[in-house]
Amino acid sequence: MPTTLPVPPMGEASSASDIPAWMGLVAGEVDRRLGAAGIRLTLGGEPTYVPLEPRGAEWSVAADGPTKLPMARAMARELQRTTWPGSTLLYCPGKRYEGEVNPRWALRLFTGLDGQPAVRWPAADSDSPPGVALAPADGPAWLAQLAGLLGVTLEPLELRDPLDPGRRVWAVPLSAAEPDPDLPTAPIQWLPAAWPLNESLRQLSGAPGPAGLRLPLEHFPEGVPRQVLTLETDGESWDIFLPPLFRRPLTALLQAVADSLAGLAPPQLSGMLPVDWEGHWQMLGLTADPGVLEINLPICYSWADYDRWLRLLERAGERVGLRSWKQALDGRQEGTGGGNHLLWGGPSLEEHPFFRRPGWLAGILRYWQHHPALAYLFSGACVGPSSQAPRADEAAGDSFDLELAYRALEQADDGSGPDEPGSDQRGVIGETLRHLHADRSGNNHRSEISFDKFWNPGAPAGCLGLVEFRALESMPDVQWSSAVALLWSALATHLLDPSHRPTSLREWGSELHDRMLLPSTLWADLEAVLAELADDGLALDPAPFREIWDWRFPPLLHWQEGEAVLEVRPALEPWPLICDFPREGGFTSRFVDGSLRRFEITTNAAFRREWRLGLSGRPLTLPSDGSPLAVRYRLQRLYPCLHPVIAPHLPLVLSLHRSTKGQAFQLNEEGTAFVAETEAETEAAAELQGQPWRGRRRSDDATIDLRLG
Repeated sequence: MPTTLPVPPMGEASSASDIPAWMGLVAGEVDRRLGAAGIRLTLGGEPTYVPLEPRGAEWSVAADGPTKLPMARAMARELQRTTWPGSTLLYCPGKRYEGEVNPRWALRLFTGLDGQPAVRWPAADSDSPPGVALAPADGPAWLAQLAGLLGVTLEPLELRDPLDPGRRVWAVPLSAAEPDPDLPTAPIQWLPAAWPLNESLRQLSGAPGPAGLRLPLEHFPEGVPRQVLTLETDGESWDIFLPPLFRRPLTALLQAVADSLAGLAPPQLSGMLPVDWEGHWQMLGLTADPGVLEINLPICYSWADYDRWLRLLERAGERVGLRSWKQALDGRQEGTGGGNHLLWGGPSLEEHPFFRRPGWLAGILRYWQHHPALAYLFSGACVGPSSQAPRADEAAGDSFDLELAYRALEQADDGSGPDEPGSDQRGVIGETLRHLHADRSGNNHRSEISFDKFWNPGAPAGCLGLVEFRALESMPDVQWSSAVALLWSALATHLLDPSHRPTSLREWGSELHDRMLLPSTLWADLEAVLAELADDGLALDPAPFREIWDWRFPPLLHWQEGEAVLEVRPALEPWPLICDFPREGGFTSRFVDGSLRRFEITTNAAFRREWRLGLSGRPLTLPSDGSPLAVRYRLQRLYPCLHPVIAPHLPLVLSLHRSTKGQAFQLNEEGTAFVAETEAETEAAAELQGQPWRGRRRSDDATIDLRLG
């Protein structure tokens, strides 16, 4: 198993000069400590991308649409050109979700573990003319040539395509005996077959997609494996659907296709991945997800590998018109909305870092529960119980069952320390955590820290040993994403020491969705995390994290006169889930009421001594101790929404008052800035009237809710 990615072509790989010195130092110390404990912690990633001008439902709420697959193929071709020359691209059917007619597609790009191609495709020669597609009339002859290369006799069956009568399609039943793993060089035993079918039944179904997914298999001969190669061509393009095979026969079949291409352009390939590919190939995926193109990174054996892949993807995306952020209407950069999930695992199930160290894993989960900044600061706009990544204590409502679960994992750890692990507890970990790390509907994929792919033998792909951190959003700066991944790795290393782990969970109560969703509190929480790591010799530069914080919470207003300073920033709001609302994209996109907004007001001591604050003509009392103050308001009336009879609170005017002068600022319609009012408007707002705003749900809340008056 390699410890680094194969070196990309000259000029394409990230070099040491791309990485700040502090990152290299921390990453090196993380690798040293994990290695000393005999731990190999792998990283995976699911960054998401959108076009420069995302248009169409496939770039907002729908998983697929007319432009997404071409963009994915363009990205894959660019990676083949710059990163994995000679790699093989395979179109695969993906998951099928309720509310969607067809399964989603997934492109899989694979190469050998050593960076050498798994299949030797003809090298492109710039001096020779490009190959052409297989002509429809040449289909039978090409299949005969393929049969000769395989050393078998094939019996093609021509089928009609009702979606494209001019396109010729052949179905070729072809399977292979299961290879003996003890005889890796033994000849492959091919098992071709005939498909006798009445002329009237020789037609594909009317569903879209590759011919191999549209075959009339209900009329397939009994007792014959349902494994069929299909060839389709219209003279402008040609496609091959590969039968489901094990890795060795599939590789041999692909090599035969490659060896038959004299003068031909390579076909587009589709089919299923072999079940035994892991441990033999490196794999990168490009998948359709609502509103975004998701890329599934190959296994990264170090943080440096992960950082390199993010930089390679950024450069490839720039060349094909994809990026990791959207342009908001007011010109700001915002995340894609599809996330940038980070995964932990091991180089193999036998070397998995957590299976024999459940106490370490429980300590990590406790630590994350103690620090809400790790759930909220790097996530998207939608947070809380209705989000795609709720904290485990948000979904459960309290931490009692979580405390019992984490205690059970600690008690199951029979090792003598991180470097002397105990017995394999993968089943205990999986069954203990997957029912609790879930949203309120019981969906254990929707969780801040998801264990749906850790160890669940009853689920497809449920036993991969993966811990998925889902409360992470895509960002416009690749170095920010790398810094977050390094923070995660540093914390895992820091928490190897049991003395650094919390011994119990914290009962946050109402504070979690009140103060802990305010920018100043989140930054203070992250500062505490960074300080703790620095004390342990893992000093991460706060600068990129402060930049993320500033991007996440851009100032709505920054005002200063003399020493007095006031600043207003948007705060997070846990939007409520509303009932199913059908629209394009089916029911895979859930809808929340995003009409509520919140902002935080911070001031310094000089402002509190000399100035008073008003909101829409009523006094707004600042806490005397300088603690944060937040205001919740309705920006707009959406349909559908919660409490539709409550009107929006705009216009909102924030006024500043001193004995001899005043100043007023009105929140714009988008809720993205407080704009200075004219002198006449300021004079009209100079007198504060009525009772001060007191709309707190609880007396110790930092948030005033304007819906309460």
